[in-house]
Parts: sequence; C-alpha cells; structure tokens
Amino acid sequence: MVSRGVFYIVTAILFITGLLLMIYQHITFEIPFFPGEQRQVWSVEAKVEFEPSGSSATVDLALPAIQPGFTQLSQSTASIGFGTSYVLKQQNSYVEWTKRNPLGLQTLYYRAEFLRDSHAEASSMTIPELKQNTEPEPYATAMREIADAAQLRSSTPFSFTVQVIDELKRQPETASFLLSQYKREDLIIHILEIAQIPARIVGVLDLEDGRRNRTLTSRIAVFDGTHYEIFDPSSGVSGIRENQLIWNNHDGSLLDVQGGTNARVSFSIIQSSVPTAQAGSLKVKAAQASGEDVVSLSIASLPLEEQSLFKGILLLPVGVIIVVFLRVIIGVKTSGTFMPVLIAMAFLQTSLIVGLIGFVSIVAIGLIVRSWLSHLNLLLVARISAVIITVIAIIGAISIITYKIGLTEGIKVTFFPMIILSWTIERMSILWEEEGYKEVLKQGGGSLFVAVCAFIAMDSLTIQHLTFNFLGLQLIILSLVLLMGNYTGFRLSELKRFKPLSDKIKVERNGDETELEADRLRRELRELKARQPAQKPRDYLKNDK
Repeated sequence: MVSRGVFYIVTAILFITGLLLMIYQHITFEIPFFPGEQRQVWSVEAKVEFEPSGSSATVDLALPAIQPGFTQLSQSTASIGFGTSYVLKQQNSYVEWTKRNPLGLQTLYYRAEFLRDSHAEASSMTIPELKQNTEPEPYATAMREIADAAQLRSSTPFSFTVQVIDELKRQPETASFLLSQYKREDLIIHILEIAQIPARIVGVLDLEDGRRNRTLTSRIAVFDGTHYEIFDPSSGVSGIRENQLIWNNHDGSLLDVQGGTNARVSFSIIQSSVPTAQAGSLKVKAAQASGEDVVSLSIASLPLEEQSLFKGILLLPVGVIIVVFLRVIIGVKTSGTFMPVLIAMAFLQTSLIVGLIGFVSIVAIGLIVRSWLSHLNLLLVARISAVIITVIAIIGAISIITYKIGLTEGIKVTFFPMIILSWTIERMSILWEEEGYKEVLKQGGGSLFVAVCAFIAMDSLTIQHLTFNFLGLQLIILSLVLLMGNYTGFRLSELKRFKPLSDKIKVERNGDETELEADRLRRELRELKARQPAQKPRDYLKNDK
C-alpha cells in the first residue's frame, strides 16, 4: 500500500508540472489564459517593375531586416515565368528572380507577413566599417566646419548626430551649398565619418492599413559600440515609431536589376488581427521553418483533422472531474459512473434543450420496450442486443419524424452514444424491478443533473481554449482527481441525515459521563491515532455507491 506521504508528493509533482507547462506555453508562445485576445499582423507586398534591356534579366530585392518589435511569419513570391531563389550576397539576404528573354514591362511581387511582437528582441543590424572621408574640396572643409561646431556641443555619438542636424539648420548657406551636391542623409553620414562615428542609412517603411504605392524613407542608424539609435535626418528625432518597419539595414542596395531599365519598387500594406493563440502557433511554425529548435506543446501544431479530433477528446477530463466532484464530494447518484460525461459530449453536438428532450424520449421509450422484453425470458446477451437495435430504431425514427415536420435539430440525436444508452436502459429497468421507480427517477435525474453541469463546463469558451492550448491542464486535473479520490469524509448530501445526531452529541452526556459526548469522541479519536499512527480508520463511505 502506498503511504500517504508518497501519494501527496506524486500529486504535488503532477500539479506543479502541469502548472509549469502552462506557464511555459504562456511565456514562450504567448498563448493567453483567456480567449478573445487579438494580435496585430501586417501584410506587406513589394511590387518590382522594370523594362527589359537585354537577352536575360536578374533582379535582386533585399529581404526585410530582423528587428525588435516584429516577427516575420511568412514570405512568398509571385512571378510569371521567372525562376525564384533566396540568396546571400555579401552577408545580406535577397530574393532573386531570373528569366531569359523577357519581353515588355515586367512585374514581380514579394509578400511577407509580420507579427507585432513586443517580445521580439533579435536584430540583424551590424556595425558598419568606418571609412576615411575623401570628399573633394571645398565640400570637405565645409563638412569639417559643421563637425567642429557640433563637436563642441555634444558628448556622445547620439548627441553629436543631433547637433549636426541642428547645425545644418543654423548655417543655412553652408547647408544649401552642401545639399546641392549631396542628399541630406548622405551628407550626415560623411560628417559622422569625419568624427569617426559608425553610421549607415537604413530604409524604413511606414505601416498604414490599406496604403498602396508606398516607398521607403531614409533614416540614419548611429552606433555607439554595439548600441545604436535611429535618427530622422530632417528633424533629428531619435527612434522609430511603433508602426515603422525597417526593411533594409545594410550597406547593400535595396534593388539590383541586371538586364533591365527604369526599375522601381513600391509597397502595399494591409493590417489584420488574429487570435493570440493562433499568432503563437504561427510564430512557432516560423521559428521551426527557420531552423530553430522549438518544442511546441500545443495541439495546434498537428494537422487539422487530428486537431478536430483532439479538441473534443481533451474536454473529457473536464467532464470527468465534475463527475468525480459531484459523486465523491457532493454525493449525487448517477446511473453509471461516466455515462453523464458521454451524454454531455452529445449535448455539445445537439444543444442542451434538444439533447435533454432527445435523451428523455429515447430512455422513456426504451424502458417501455425493455419491460416487454423482460417477459420473454431472453438471455442477457440477446436482451442487450435487442435493446441496442431498439435504441437505434428509436433514434432513426426521431430523426425522420423531426426532419419531416421541419425540426432539423432533431437529426442531431444521432450523436448520442447508442451502446451507452442501451446499457443505461438495461440498468434502469433492473433497478426499477429491484428498488422501484423512485430510485430510477433519483439516479436518472442525478445523471441528467451531472450531464448538464458537465455540459455547462465543457461548453465554456474559456474551458475549450484552455484544454486545447494547454496540455499541462490535463496533469492538473489528474492531480485534483487523485486528491478527491483520497477523500474519506462525509458527502455533503449526507450531512443533512446526520445533523440531528451531531446536534445531540454536542449538548448531551452519555450515561454517567461528566464530559460532553462530542468531547469524549474527540479524545478517543486522538488516543486511537496516537496508538496507531500508521493506520487510518476506514470509512464505509470510502466505497463508491
């Protein structure tokens, strides 16, 4: 016999393991504990257009950067007649289209989906190599003047960048002279090179729902060691907004076209929302597709057919724990141990009202037929077989009749477990013969009550969400069932029966005793436990009726 200590340790291990698994899925895959939460997903489509100028064409488009705040879920291309491949050039990722003898205006598409992810912290940004400033005069001298003035009013690479942008505003004549030769972002990069500050130009896409024909805007990434900040070259504002996506963060070009002219790229954006649980599943699939070793404990990783199957199966433990609680703790009598759970599963398919009417009708008609069969003195196997055939006939008749009169909900009674119903009718019939109709009504009503309670729990969207997404919940339910199975006290339904006795021993003495009967019983119980510490008194209520 397993000791109580070992039992409680095993139960605690099951409970804690299940809880830790749920927390792991919640943190790692961001699966919420309650349904209804939504996550933002941006679909971005890049359209490349060019005119062929040679016998063959090769088009390279820079792929979006890995950056904090976004997780790329998927990517795809659409290009008629072009070969497509993903290549690495100078440590930068590109999608490459190739075609021999293209004719007329060519249009290529690249599409990617991005999940707005506050937990995403990875970045593909690298520190650029410092270059020696070799700009010709008099531009080099003008740049050094701007750099010297900004140097006096700054203390860090970031504050220096802000002062350079402000200095261009303070010296409009010098700025106008330099900007006639350089783009603003290129000019700022050259001035930062004079101060030996690593920096590069990055392309940023403003994410706005429903926008078309958008282009990238230039920002400047300035580095201080491994840390970097992104600046607007016009205003000097640091950082990027929440809905801004860094597309290319390297020194390579955004678009390279060989064998074509008049090439351009534009972007279209659509925003959508998906449930947080689905977003977590997509995130796991994206990580696994990229080669990361991610252990997914969600049923959502299975094929859809298996998902549909497990979605119903995983609800059974919820019904089981309700049956255990109502039978062991409350003391509700049922016809069969777990028949109410199967009936509750049928209610999920039929709806509660239709299910109750169908169940009562089938059992009532079945009892009438079974009472007639009892007069034939059939063997048990033959009698049960006859009841099964009768139940099938009753279900078929109810389906046909309700459909003919326009009540299509009646067809759903076919979801009832026919074998279980047959055994229920058999047991109720025997119970009626042995103990009378009152006991049949008591157990039948108890079965329906437990089935309705189980249905209410299993029909809850929150319960369905938790059982489907958190497998650790099954271990928690198992630990609770074990604890309730260890209960040896009175059932709540028994308290009313013993209440007069309890009131009496609290106020009366037994014979010539000087102490109350209740105090004497407590004292004797303590003495009994002291003499036999390893042996626990058994209670007749331990046996399940």
